[in-house]
Amino acid sequence: MSKQGTCDIGLIGLAVMGENLALNIASRGYSIAVYNRTTSVTDAFTSGRGKQPTVVGCHTLPDLVAALATPRKVMLMVKAGPAVDDLIKTLLPLLSPGDVIIDGGNTHYADTERRTKEVEAAGLLYVGSGVSGGEEGALKGPSLMPGGTKAAWPLVQPIFQAIAAKVGPKGDIPCCDWVGPRGAGHYVKMVHNGIEYGDMQLICEAYWLLKHGAGMSNDAIARVFDEWNRGELDSYLIEITRDIFTVKDPETGDFMVDKILDKAGAKGTGKWMSQLALDLGVPSTLVTEAVYARCLSAQKTARIHASGVLKGPDLASHDRPADFVDQVRQALYASKIASYAQGYVQLAAAAKEHDWPLDYGAIAMMWRGGCIIRAQFLERIADAYRAEPKLENLMLAPYFTEALTKAQKPWRHVVATAATIGVPVPAFMTALAYYDGYRHANLPANLLQAQRDYFGAHTYERTDKPGTFHTEWLDLRKPVG
Repeated sequence: MSKQGTCDIGLIGLAVMGENLALNIASRGYSIAVYNRTTSVTDAFTSGRGKQPTVVGCHTLPDLVAALATPRKVMLMVKAGPAVDDLIKTLLPLLSPGDVIIDGGNTHYADTERRTKEVEAAGLLYVGSGVSGGEEGALKGPSLMPGGTKAAWPLVQPIFQAIAAKVGPKGDIPCCDWVGPRGAGHYVKMVHNGIEYGDMQLICEAYWLLKHGAGMSNDAIARVFDEWNRGELDSYLIEITRDIFTVKDPETGDFMVDKILDKAGAKGTGKWMSQLALDLGVPSTLVTEAVYARCLSAQKTARIHASGVLKGPDLASHDRPADFVDQVRQALYASKIASYAQGYVQLAAAAKEHDWPLDYGAIAMMWRGGCIIRAQFLERIADAYRAEPKLENLMLAPYFTEALTKAQKPWRHVVATAATIGVPVPAFMTALAYYDGYRHANLPANLLQAQRDYFGAHTYERTDKPGTFHTEWLDLRKPVG
């Protein structure tokens, strides 16, 4: 029987994410046409994992388009960049007004802003959707963050919310909702990834503190993370970290984590968030520090050389390790709050800049399941924005204010201990610095403004009257002493 014009959606790009997403769609009762530039990849999929009546393999893009029911929906799961533009250019003449093109890659939001306008100008609808959760999420239920042409949402909503991860008491709340116009979905995905950078760096620093500050073995660290995962730090990243510390290398019998070279890689989304934070003038310091930590880790040869030249204190274990472990837990939670607060401040600044009507509570629920940063903690964030939709900073929500107050002493003790014994914890330190900077009504920027006015006549504002002022510092200066 011909499948011409009957498939619910088409998907282009059968790498691991594309394959798994296609299988997820098919498993929810939808029919899907699939295409890959390399024909043998399509054939291998449709004769293997995708061998089922609701999966239709196509060897050309015209075949794919012809296999779809109208209005047609075509999802691109290809490498971000020129490949997406090339595909859009090829698809536009094949599609009809009212059809939908969906980009599910890790695309820079500015490209999605541009493409939405271009596709809309051609009479079609465009969706740029963040997809988080990795291979497993794509197959079993990802977090989806769609944005673009609002008229496209009713067309893709049934499929997207069917395949998304589900949360809530009854497990029926999809981790997918409409984010906003043009590039809003991809921007939210970028912030998700930036927060992920921060979460991972904080967890790595907690591990290093347990190892070098409390003198703990990998087995003991695994037990600590298992305990932490039963409380307020309950999250996917804490869970997999616990598991990592239990795995032995089959070749040597040693712990696998100790066999892995300490050089971290990155795909760029954390860097994007940091760069855009600077453009907006918002202090997303934690993701920036996390990116820099990866950059420093990559300088392995230089660090090996420096380790034989530069001296620091002898690493010494804490004299009360059990107490220190709990202090690290509280410092980790407090730093996590500061990190997410920064992420949401950046989202709010971007929303204002681009006129995106973002729903911050809904975004927290989109991240509640399916994605890498999924955590119980996100329900607290959703609650905070439900109570105060225009919340200026997460740290000002009563629950988080109380949690930060409770963590004050251990947080500071952990940072001070790390500095004293020479354990690098840049993310812990920058989180605390952000908290202290934000809570002070006055900062030393008054002196900075005086300096700028002195050498560059940049002017300044006064505390006692409105207006802009300049001082002739050279004329008014007096000898010192």
